[in-house]
Parts: sequence; C-alpha cells; structure tokens
Amino acid sequence: MSLPLSVLDQSLARSADEAPTALAETLEMARWCEQLGYQRFWVSEHHAFPSVAGSAPEVLLAALGAATQSIRLGSGGIMLPHYSPYKVAEVFSLLANLYPGRIDLGIGRAPGADMATAVALATDGRPKFDAFPALTGKLSDYLWNDDTQPLLSPRPPEKIPLWMLGSSPDSAVLAAQRGLPYNLGLFINPQADERLIGLYKEHYQASERQPDPHAILTIGVFCADTEERAKQLQLTYDLNLFRFFTGRTNGVSMTPDEALNYTIGSQEEAFIASRESSRAAGTPEQVREKIESLAERHKADEIMAVTNMYYLEDRKRSFELLQAAFQ
Repeated sequence: MSLPLSVLDQSLARSADEAPTALAETLEMARWCEQLGYQRFWVSEHHAFPSVAGSAPEVLLAALGAATQSIRLGSGGIMLPHYSPYKVAEVFSLLANLYPGRIDLGIGRAPGADMATAVALATDGRPKFDAFPALTGKLSDYLWNDDTQPLLSPRPPEKIPLWMLGSSPDSAVLAAQRGLPYNLGLFINPQADERLIGLYKEHYQASERQPDPHAILTIGVFCADTEERAKQLQLTYDLNLFRFFTGRTNGVSMTPDEALNYTIGSQEEAFIASRESSRAAGTPEQVREKIESLAERHKADEIMAVTNMYYLEDRKRSFELLQAAFQ
C-alpha cells in the first residue's frame, strides 16, 4: 500500500521549565522530517498544560517556515471557537504570503484545554463551541471569496487549504458538507468509530477547491530498531499521559528508565490497553503492517504520525525508520 506520510508535533516539554528546549526540538524535527521527505509537518494547540509548549501554532508556524524550505506546514489545529474567524484568516493569509504554497489551516471544535481555560480564552467569557459550523463558514468566506467584506490584508496568494479536524460523526459530516479535507485524530480518541472516514466520503459534496474527498488518519507511532525499545518508549509516553490525566504528575515527565521501574496497577493497565488498537509500535516491519491495517480499516488516504518519545534522538530515529519502511 502506498501511503503519503506526514507528521504532527506537539512540542512536549519534559518539565514545565523546558519549553525553550521543546520548541527548539520542534524546529529540529521539522528540518529532519523535511530532509526525510515527509509530506506535511503540523503543530498542535493546547493551553494550560505545563508539559506542552505549543499553545500558539500560528506563531510556531512562522518560525517553522523560516527554518525549512519546502515541507508543507500546518495547524493541527486552530481551535476556532476561541477566536474571530477574520483574525484567523488574516493570520494564515500572512503566513501564506510568507511561505506561498506551503500552508495548511487545520481547524477544530475542541477546547484544547479545560473549561476554565476555555472561558479565559473567550473574549466575553463564553466559549462558542455550538457556533463552530457558522464560524467555519465565515472563515472559509474570508479566505476564498474575493468580494467578502472586510477584505483580508494581505490577500492570500492562493486558496489556502482548510482542513476539518475531529474524531466524531459531527466533524466528519461537517467536513463532507463543506467540501473540505478531513483529519481523523485517532490518537486523541482511540475508540473513534472505524466508519467515520467512510461516512465522510459517503456524504462528501465536491467543491471547486477539493473536487475529491481526502482523509488523513492521525495515529501514535513508536518505531525503533527493536520491538523491546519501541515498547519501552511507548510505555513511557502512556504512563506520563496517564499520570497527567489523573493529576498524579508535578509537571515533570518520567524517563524511559523510570518507566521500566514503575509499578503498573490495574488502572494503568486498562488505560494502556484502551489505546493499543489505535496506534503502531515496534520494528519498522511491525509498524508498517499495523499502519497499513489501520489505514485500510479506516479508509484513510494519508497517515499522520504523532511520535511523543522522551528523547529527541529516539524521535528522529523513529521517523527515519518509518519513512524507510514505506519506501
């Protein structure tokens, strides 16, 4: 199976005071993935998470554009209910003028934060999640309709691709109705229905910008030279994520060696098991086999890999092995 491969980077910090290192590693990863031949490099939006440095993808994209030459760059994604559609369109029009032909605008409905933070992000203290479809319509009008008032300044140099992100039937159907490419975040919702991309394609309404449906499946990938190492790196991420979700972390991530010595209880086992079917971990051959199986089951046209490993060199090696496995 021939599958385009792309990357989502979340700028994970090993501790709350290591944001500069995390951001520098994101820049290095973008250069590395461009060198390896990956299709896209997207960055995420999260708020009030001490271990996540990427709270403003539009700012990070400007730095990534300057650090790279040709790889497509995008937001995975902008959480549109927090913002004015006009302002988002203006920012991405500016990015597209800086880096023509290289910018993707991915948008989502989720808060990317807890509700208290979502309230703080809203200018009037009222998050506008229910208005997401209308906000999407306004954003696309600003980006693509030349007679929309007020006009964007600067004007986009091309029709900027607008991607719908999600992991529910609502997002799949909305993407189909709007004639937008779709990104299913399986790494966020490991229990997402396998029929979502099929639902999207079944209801797809062709648009001038996107005549045919196109769906990315975003999954966790942990690829290493040995299965043992890959599983250790996956376990480290799982335990750090579990500790974060359950409030058992002080903002400092455990290392792979610490993860091996961690006493895993029934809650941790259940959490890890709930994520096993939605990702790929192991040697390059094992990872390729799992990715091809997931892509076929979900009817995906492209795979986007999230590789949240503790050490930068392990991440770089994982993407090197992954690309080689599909060449």
